[in-house]
Amino acid sequence: MDEMEEELKCPVCGSFYREPIILPCSHNICLACARNILVQTPEAESPQSSRASGSGVSDYDYLDLDKMSLYSEADSGYGSYGGFVSAPTTPCQKSPNGVRVFPPTVPQPPPQPHLLQQHGSLPPIPRNSCITCPQCHRSLILDDRGLRGFPKNRVLEGVVDRYQQSKAAALKCQLCEKSPKEATVMCEQCDVFYCDPCRLRCHPPRGPLAKHRLVPPAQGRISRRASPRKISTCTEHELENLSMYCVQCKTPVCYQCLEEGKHGTHEVKALGAMWKLHKGQLSQALNGLSDRATEAKEFLVQLRNMVQHIQENGVEFEACLVAQCDALIDALNRRKAQLLARVNKEHEHKLKVVRDQISHCTVKLRQTTGLMEYCLEVIKENDPSGFLQISDALIRRVHMTESQWGKGTLTPRMTSDFDLTLDSGPLLQTIHQLDFVQMKVPAAPMLQLEECCTQNNSATLSWKQPPLSTIAVDGYILELDDGNGGQFREVYVGTETICTVDGLHFNSTYKSRVKAFNASGVGQYSKTLIMQTSEIAWFTFDTASAHPDIIFSNDNLTVSCNSYDDRVVMGNSAFSRGVHYWEMTVDRYDNHPDPAFGVARADVLKDVMLGKDDKAWAMYVDNNRSWFMHNNSHTNRTDGGISKGSTIGVLLDFTRGILIFLVNDEQQGPVAFENLEGVYYPAISLNRNVQVTLHTGLPIPDFYTPGEVDPTGSVC
Repeated sequence: MDEMEEELKCPVCGSFYREPIILPCSHNICLACARNILVQTPEAESPQSSRASGSGVSDYDYLDLDKMSLYSEADSGYGSYGGFVSAPTTPCQKSPNGVRVFPPTVPQPPPQPHLLQQHGSLPPIPRNSCITCPQCHRSLILDDRGLRGFPKNRVLEGVVDRYQQSKAAALKCQLCEKSPKEATVMCEQCDVFYCDPCRLRCHPPRGPLAKHRLVPPAQGRISRRASPRKISTCTEHELENLSMYCVQCKTPVCYQCLEEGKHGTHEVKALGAMWKLHKGQLSQALNGLSDRATEAKEFLVQLRNMVQHIQENGVEFEACLVAQCDALIDALNRRKAQLLARVNKEHEHKLKVVRDQISHCTVKLRQTTGLMEYCLEVIKENDPSGFLQISDALIRRVHMTESQWGKGTLTPRMTSDFDLTLDSGPLLQTIHQLDFVQMKVPAAPMLQLEECCTQNNSATLSWKQPPLSTIAVDGYILELDDGNGGQFREVYVGTETICTVDGLHFNSTYKSRVKAFNASGVGQYSKTLIMQTSEIAWFTFDTASAHPDIIFSNDNLTVSCNSYDDRVVMGNSAFSRGVHYWEMTVDRYDNHPDPAFGVARADVLKDVMLGKDDKAWAMYVDNNRSWFMHNNSHTNRTDGGISKGSTIGVLLDFTRGILIFLVNDEQQGPVAFENLEGVYYPAISLNRNVQVTLHTGLPIPDFYTPGEVDPTGSVC
C-alpha cells in the first residue's frame, strides 16, 4: 500500500487529503487548500451571465471545454457553460509534490476547525472568486455557493482514513505547516489531531470549544474507525440524499433535481445499479492494467538481472583487459631486455676494438720512440767509419718504421657513436590505435513473418537483427532446401535484408533459414520458415527472351508477329516438377499457317519453327491435321486442324515425364513425348497470320487421371 500513498496526497499541501472535493476536471483537492488558492478576479472580468459551480456537470460541459482549453504560463482557464475566463497573473509556486499552484493575491490563513464547527460552513467566499486546478491549471469562476458547489469525494476520504488507520506509526498533527509534530490529542467534535502548540493556538479551552472532548490520539483513531460513514447528499439540495444517476451528465442526482426539471429530460438510472455497473467496468479495466503491471514487474526483474550480469561481465572483461595489457607490457619488457643486450654487445665491441688499437699504437709508438732516441745518439758519435757502417741499416729501419705509420694507421678503427636507432614510431602508433574490436559472431537474425510471402513460384523473405544486438554484421547467407525435404543450399549471400527467390517448383513446400556473418565468423541460423508455392501456375509470355518480331498485348497474354517467318516466344515461368496445364485460344487465323505449340529449353532457337532444333518439343497444326516435331523429326500425323476460335491445350506431367496436346478439349493423337526431365518453358511459334491468347492457372482436365500409358499411346 506504500505505493498508493502518492495517490492519497493533496497536490497543494503534500499531505493526505482532508475533506477532498472534486473539481470539474476530475482532480481532487483539500477543502482548506482550495480556500487558500482562491483568487479574486476584477469585477470587469466577471461575465454577467456566469453562474459557474462545481456541482452541475450538465451545466459545465468540461469534455467540450477540454478541446478548447488554451493554456500558457501566464494564462489558462475554462469557465462554466462554455465561457472561458483568464486567470489573473499571479506568481507561480510549487507545492510539496512539485505541482504548480497559484496562491491567492492576498494571503489568507487556513480556516480554523473551531470555526467550521461553530458556523457549520466556510467563511463567505468573496464575489468573483476564481479557483485554478493545481494539476491541469484550468480556472473556474465560482458562483454564490462557493466551494460548497463542488461535490465531496467521500470515497477518497474513506480510502485515506483506512490507509492512515493501517499505519502503525505515530499520528501526526494535522495543522502543523512544516514537519508535522506528533499529535498529543484529538478533538472528537472537530475530528482533528493536534500537537500541544497547535492545540493552544487553534483550540483554546474556552468559549464554545471548552465543551469539546479531547481524547488521546490512539483512542481518537479507534473512534474514527468506529464512526459510521456519512451519507452523500446533493450539492444542489443539501438535505436530499443522492439516489439516482444521470447518464448524460455522468453525476449522481437526487429526486428534487429530477422534479425541478434540471435532469428531467435526461436518462437516469438507479444509483445502486450504476454503482455495480461502474465497479464492474473499473474491475475489467484493472484486469488489463494488472496484466501490464505484471509485464512491467517481469521486465524490471529482467532489467535487474541485466544489471547483475553487466556487473559480472564488467568485472570479467576488466580482468581480461588487465591481463591482455599486462601481457603486452611483459612482451615489451622482454623486447627491452633483448635490445639492451644488443646495445651492451655493441658497447663491448667498440671498447674492445678501441682498446686493441690503443695497445697496438702504444707498442708501435714505444718502438718508434726507442728507434728515434737510438738514432739521435748515433748521430752524436764522432767516428765516421763506425757511423757509416750502421747508417744504411738505420736509414732503412727509419723509412720502414715511417711507412708502418702510413695512411690509416692513425685513423680510429671504431667511431664513438652508436649506429643504432630504435624505430618506435610504428609501435607507438599501434599503441595509440589499440582499441576494442568485434570478436563475437553475429546473433541469429529474426525473420519478419509479416513481410515474408510467396507468389506463384517465387518466394520473398525478409529478416533483421535482434533489436538489442550491437554486434557488427558484414552480410547474410540465405538458404533454402530443394522443396522436397532435401539438404539446404545457399541461394543468396550479401548485405541486403530482403531477398526474392525466383524459379522455384510449383506446389512445393520449401524450408528457409538465414544466418549472419562478420570477420569473426558465422552466427547461428534463424528459425526455419516453411513456405508453400502456388499449386497452379500463373504466367505470361516473356518479353525479354522473345524474338524481336513478336508483338505483345493484353498484359503480355496475347501475342502476334509482324513477320511471315515463324518466330518463337516462351512463357516467363519454367517447370521441372509436378503436373501443369495451360491453354491458348486462336484469335486470328489467316491463310492456313502452321503455328506450333509445346515446351522448350531456355536456349531454343527463336527464328525457326518450334521443334526444328533439339531444344524444343512441339505440335504444329494447320486447318486439317497436326504433327509432333522434335529436332526436325515429324511424327504421328493426326487428322483434325484448327481455325479461328480453336483452343489448344498443353499438359506437361513430370511425374510420368510425358507431354500431351489437346485441341478443343479433345486429346490430339497419342502421348506426344516421353522421358522428359529437366527444366522446360511453355513456348509457341507463329507468323503474322496468327494471333493467340494464353490462359493459365487452369485445373488438370477431367479426362486425365493417374495411370500408366498403354501400348497404343493413350492415357489410361
